[in-house]
Amino acid sequence: MFAMKRIRSLAGATLLAGCAALALGTSVSSAETIDQVKEKGTLTVGMLVDFPPYGILNTENKPDGYDADVARQLAKDLGVKLNIVPVTGPNRIPFLLTNKVDMLIASLAITPERAKQVQFSDPYSAAQIVVFGGKDAKIAKAEDLAGLRIGVARASTQDIAVTKIAPKDANIRRFDDDASAMQALLSGQVDAIGCSTTVAAQIAKRAPDRFENKFVLLQQEMAVAMRPGEPNTLKAVNELVEKNIKSGEFSKLYEKWLGTPLPALKAS
Repeated sequence: MFAMKRIRSLAGATLLAGCAALALGTSVSSAETIDQVKEKGTLTVGMLVDFPPYGILNTENKPDGYDADVARQLAKDLGVKLNIVPVTGPNRIPFLLTNKVDMLIASLAITPERAKQVQFSDPYSAAQIVVFGGKDAKIAKAEDLAGLRIGVARASTQDIAVTKIAPKDANIRRFDDDASAMQALLSGQVDAIGCSTTVAAQIAKRAPDRFENKFVLLQQEMAVAMRPGEPNTLKAVNELVEKNIKSGEFSKLYEKWLGTPLPALKAS
Protein backbone atom coordinates (compact mmCIF):
# COMPACT_ATOMS: atom_id res chain seq x y z
CA MET A 1 0.00 0.00 0.00
CA PHE A 2 2.84 2.39 0.92
CA ALA A 3 4.58 1.61 -2.36
CA MET A 4 1.37 2.31 -4.31
CA LYS A 5 0.89 5.67 -2.56
CA ARG A 6 4.52 6.58 -3.29
CA ILE A 7 4.07 5.73 -6.98
CA ARG A 8 0.90 7.86 -7.13
CA SER A 9 2.70 10.71 -5.36
CA LEU A 10 5.61 10.58 -7.80
CA ALA A 11 3.26 10.44 -10.75
CA GLY A 12 1.38 13.47 -9.45
CA ALA A 13 4.59 15.40 -8.95
CA THR A 14 5.77 14.50 -12.44
CA LEU A 15 2.46 15.66 -13.90
CA LEU A 16 2.66 18.98 -12.03
CA ALA A 17 6.24 19.50 -13.16
CA GLY A 18 5.23 18.76 -16.73
CA CYS A 19 2.38 21.26 -16.56
CA ALA A 20 4.70 23.89 -15.09
CA ALA A 21 7.26 23.29 -17.83
CA LEU A 22 4.53 23.51 -20.47
CA ALA A 23 3.26 26.76 -19.01
CA LEU A 24 6.79 28.15 -18.87
CA GLY A 25 7.44 27.09 -22.44
CA THR A 26 4.24 28.79 -23.56
CA SER A 27 5.23 31.95 -21.72
CA VAL A 28 8.70 32.04 -23.28
CA SER A 29 7.50 31.28 -26.79
CA SER A 30 4.82 33.96 -26.61
CA ALA A 31 7.14 36.63 -25.20
CA GLU A 32 7.32 39.59 -27.52
CA THR A 33 10.49 41.12 -28.92
CA ILE A 34 10.41 44.03 -26.47
CA ASP A 35 10.36 41.59 -23.52
CA GLN A 36 13.23 39.58 -24.97
CA VAL A 37 15.27 42.74 -25.55
CA LYS A 38 14.85 43.83 -21.95
CA GLU A 39 15.64 40.34 -20.66
CA LYS A 40 18.88 39.94 -22.62
CA GLY A 41 19.86 43.60 -22.16
CA THR A 42 20.71 44.19 -25.82
CA LEU A 43 18.78 45.67 -28.73
CA THR A 44 19.89 44.26 -32.10
CA VAL A 45 19.03 46.62 -34.94
CA GLY A 46 19.35 46.06 -38.68
CA MET A 47 20.62 49.17 -40.48
CA LEU A 48 21.79 50.20 -43.94
CA VAL A 49 25.39 51.44 -43.99
CA ASP A 50 25.45 52.54 -47.64
CA PHE A 51 22.74 55.20 -47.59
CA PRO A 52 24.31 58.49 -46.43
CA PRO A 53 23.60 60.45 -44.38
CA TYR A 54 21.03 58.06 -42.86
CA GLY A 55 23.39 55.10 -42.69
CA ILE A 56 27.16 55.12 -43.24
CA LEU A 57 30.40 53.53 -42.04
CA ASN A 58 32.52 56.09 -40.20
CA THR A 59 36.32 56.45 -40.23
CA GLU A 60 36.53 53.61 -37.69
CA ASN A 61 34.48 51.42 -40.04
CA LYS A 62 31.56 51.40 -37.61
CA PRO A 63 27.88 52.09 -38.43
CA ASP A 64 26.95 55.75 -38.09
CA GLY A 65 24.51 58.31 -39.47
CA TYR A 66 21.04 59.49 -38.56
CA ASP A 67 19.57 55.98 -38.31
CA ALA A 68 22.44 54.88 -36.07
CA ASP A 69 21.86 57.85 -33.75
CA VAL A 70 18.13 57.05 -33.60
CA ALA A 71 18.96 53.43 -32.72
CA ARG A 72 21.35 54.61 -29.99
CA GLN A 73 18.67 56.87 -28.54
CA LEU A 74 16.06 54.09 -28.45
CA ALA A 75 18.52 51.68 -26.81
CA LYS A 76 19.39 54.37 -24.25
CA ASP A 77 15.71 54.94 -23.50
CA LEU A 78 15.20 51.19 -23.02
CA GLY A 79 18.24 50.97 -20.77
CA VAL A 80 19.94 48.33 -22.92
CA LYS A 81 23.08 47.96 -25.03
CA LEU A 82 22.93 48.39 -28.80
CA ASN A 83 24.14 45.97 -31.44
CA ILE A 84 23.90 47.24 -35.02
CA VAL A 85 23.86 44.65 -37.79
CA PRO A 86 24.53 45.98 -41.32
CA VAL A 87 21.82 44.96 -43.80
CA THR A 88 21.11 45.65 -47.45
CA GLY A 89 17.96 46.89 -49.15
CA PRO A 90 16.94 43.40 -50.37
CA ASN A 91 17.79 41.45 -47.18
CA ARG A 92 16.65 43.83 -44.45
CA ILE A 93 13.08 42.50 -44.17
CA PRO A 94 14.21 38.82 -44.38
CA PHE A 95 16.72 39.52 -41.59
CA LEU A 96 13.88 40.79 -39.43
CA LEU A 97 11.44 37.98 -40.20
CA THR A 98 14.07 35.27 -39.54
CA ASN A 99 14.97 36.79 -36.14
CA LYS A 100 18.49 37.85 -37.10
CA VAL A 101 17.64 41.32 -35.76
CA ASP A 102 15.07 42.60 -33.25
CA MET A 103 13.90 45.45 -35.45
CA LEU A 104 14.92 47.56 -38.43
CA ILE A 105 15.95 51.20 -38.31
CA ALA A 106 17.02 51.10 -41.92
CA SER A 107 15.52 54.04 -43.83
CA LEU A 108 12.53 51.84 -44.59
CA ALA A 109 9.78 53.91 -46.19
CA ILE A 110 6.22 53.04 -45.21
CA THR A 111 4.39 51.40 -48.12
CA PRO A 112 1.22 49.27 -48.28
CA GLU A 113 3.22 46.36 -49.73
CA ARG A 114 5.76 46.36 -46.90
CA ALA A 115 3.00 46.75 -44.30
CA LYS A 116 1.78 43.29 -45.35
CA GLN A 117 5.11 41.81 -44.14
CA VAL A 118 6.07 43.93 -41.13
CA GLN A 119 4.44 46.25 -38.65
CA PHE A 120 5.59 49.87 -38.80
CA SER A 121 5.98 52.29 -35.94
CA ASP A 122 4.91 55.88 -36.29
CA PRO A 123 7.46 57.63 -38.55
CA TYR A 124 10.75 58.77 -37.04
CA SER A 125 12.17 60.28 -40.24
CA ALA A 126 11.35 61.45 -43.73
CA ALA A 127 13.07 62.06 -47.02
CA GLN A 128 11.77 65.15 -48.76
CA ILE A 129 12.06 66.22 -52.38
CA VAL A 130 11.72 69.99 -52.65
CA VAL A 131 11.85 72.82 -55.13
CA PHE A 132 14.92 74.83 -54.11
CA GLY A 133 15.64 78.29 -55.45
CA GLY A 134 16.80 81.82 -54.80
CA LYS A 135 15.40 83.58 -51.74
CA ASP A 136 14.11 86.44 -53.88
CA ALA A 137 12.29 84.15 -56.31
CA LYS A 138 8.53 84.18 -55.73
CA ILE A 139 7.90 80.44 -55.85
CA ALA A 140 5.39 78.98 -53.42
CA LYS A 141 3.44 76.47 -55.51
CA ALA A 142 3.55 74.54 -58.78
CA GLU A 143 1.85 77.32 -60.77
CA ASP A 144 4.69 79.68 -59.88
CA LEU A 145 7.09 77.59 -61.98
CA ALA A 146 5.48 78.96 -65.15
CA GLY A 147 8.13 80.40 -67.47
CA LEU A 148 11.00 79.46 -65.14
CA ARG A 149 14.03 77.25 -65.76
CA ILE A 150 13.88 74.23 -63.42
CA GLY A 151 16.84 71.87 -63.14
CA VAL A 152 16.54 68.18 -62.21
CA ALA A 153 18.70 65.08 -62.35
CA ARG A 154 17.56 63.12 -65.39
CA ALA A 155 15.11 60.23 -64.75
CA SER A 156 15.24 60.83 -60.97
CA THR A 157 12.37 60.91 -58.50
CA GLN A 158 12.49 64.69 -58.61
CA ASP A 159 12.42 64.66 -62.44
CA ILE A 160 9.21 62.64 -62.35
CA ALA A 161 7.70 64.84 -59.61
CA VAL A 162 8.55 68.16 -61.29
CA THR A 163 7.40 66.95 -64.70
CA LYS A 164 4.09 65.88 -63.20
CA ILE A 165 3.23 69.24 -61.62
CA ALA A 166 5.02 71.87 -63.72
CA PRO A 167 3.01 74.19 -66.01
CA LYS A 168 3.40 73.59 -69.74
CA ASP A 169 5.56 76.67 -70.23
CA ALA A 170 8.04 75.72 -67.48
CA ASN A 171 11.48 75.00 -68.93
CA ILE A 172 12.62 71.74 -67.34
CA ARG A 173 16.34 71.26 -67.82
CA ARG A 174 17.65 67.75 -67.21
CA PHE A 175 21.20 67.09 -66.02
CA ASP A 176 23.21 63.91 -65.63
CA ASP A 177 23.13 64.00 -61.83
CA ASP A 178 22.32 66.10 -58.74
CA ALA A 179 25.81 67.60 -58.69
CA SER A 180 25.35 69.01 -62.19
CA ALA A 181 21.90 70.40 -61.33
CA MET A 182 23.39 71.96 -58.18
CA GLN A 183 26.15 73.64 -60.18
CA ALA A 184 23.58 74.94 -62.69
CA LEU A 185 21.68 76.61 -59.84
CA LEU A 186 24.82 78.11 -58.30
CA SER A 187 25.95 79.51 -61.66
CA GLY A 188 22.53 80.94 -62.54
CA GLN A 189 21.77 78.60 -65.45
CA VAL A 190 18.45 77.68 -63.81
CA ASP A 191 16.08 79.54 -61.50
CA ALA A 192 15.40 76.59 -59.21
CA ILE A 193 15.99 72.86 -58.99
CA GLY A 194 14.10 69.84 -57.75
CA CYS A 195 16.26 67.99 -55.24
CA SER A 196 16.35 66.17 -51.93
CA THR A 197 16.75 68.18 -48.74
CA THR A 198 20.19 66.57 -48.40
CA VAL A 199 21.32 68.18 -51.66
CA ALA A 200 19.62 71.44 -50.66
CA ALA A 201 21.62 71.47 -47.42
CA GLN A 202 24.87 71.04 -49.38
CA ILE A 203 23.98 74.03 -51.56
CA ALA A 204 23.09 76.12 -48.51
CA LYS A 205 26.53 75.40 -47.04
CA ARG A 206 28.27 76.46 -50.24
CA ALA A 207 26.17 79.58 -50.73
CA PRO A 208 24.79 80.75 -47.37
CA ASP A 209 21.67 82.95 -47.44
CA ARG A 210 21.23 82.76 -51.23
CA PHE A 211 18.72 79.93 -51.53
CA GLU A 212 15.83 78.31 -49.66
CA ASN A 213 13.28 75.50 -49.86
CA LYS A 214 10.30 76.80 -51.82
CA PHE A 215 7.82 73.95 -51.43
CA VAL A 216 7.74 70.21 -50.93
CA LEU A 217 7.24 68.05 -54.01
CA LEU A 218 6.87 64.81 -52.11
CA GLN A 219 7.73 63.22 -48.80
CA GLN A 220 8.56 59.60 -48.02
CA GLU A 221 8.19 58.78 -44.34
CA MET A 222 10.38 56.16 -42.70
CA ALA A 223 9.57 54.05 -39.67
CA VAL A 224 10.96 51.38 -37.38
CA ALA A 225 9.95 47.96 -38.71
CA MET A 226 9.03 45.12 -36.34
CA ARG A 227 7.71 41.60 -36.68
CA PRO A 228 3.92 41.50 -37.09
CA GLY A 229 1.56 40.41 -34.34
CA GLU A 230 3.45 42.06 -31.46
CA PRO A 231 1.20 44.84 -30.09
CA ASN A 232 3.27 45.45 -26.95
CA THR A 233 6.47 45.90 -28.96
CA LEU A 234 4.70 48.31 -31.29
CA LYS A 235 3.27 50.27 -28.36
CA ALA A 236 6.65 50.53 -26.64
CA VAL A 237 8.45 51.72 -29.78
CA ASN A 238 5.71 54.22 -30.65
CA GLU A 239 5.91 55.70 -27.17
CA LEU A 240 9.67 56.19 -27.52
CA VAL A 241 9.34 57.68 -31.02
CA GLU A 242 6.67 60.10 -29.78
CA LYS A 243 8.77 61.06 -26.76
CA ASN A 244 11.86 61.86 -28.85
CA ILE A 245 9.92 63.81 -31.46
CA LYS A 246 8.13 65.89 -28.81
CA SER A 247 11.38 66.58 -26.94
CA GLY A 248 13.10 67.66 -30.16
CA GLU A 249 15.80 65.00 -29.81
CA PHE A 250 15.14 63.43 -33.22
CA SER A 251 15.01 66.86 -34.85
CA LYS A 252 18.38 67.68 -33.31
CA LEU A 253 19.84 64.45 -34.70
CA TYR A 254 18.20 65.02 -38.10
CA GLU A 255 19.66 68.51 -38.32
CA LYS A 256 23.07 67.14 -37.31
CA TRP A 257 23.11 64.79 -40.31
CA LEU A 258 20.88 66.49 -42.89
CA GLY A 259 21.35 70.16 -42.11
CA THR A 260 17.64 70.85 -41.70
CA PRO A 261 15.07 70.30 -38.93
CA LEU A 262 13.02 67.11 -38.96
CA PRO A 263 9.98 67.61 -41.23
CA ALA A 264 6.48 67.36 -39.81
CA LEU A 265 5.52 63.69 -39.70
CA LYS A 266 2.14 61.98 -39.88
CA ALA A 267 1.27 59.09 -37.56
CA SER A 268 1.12 55.80 -39.47
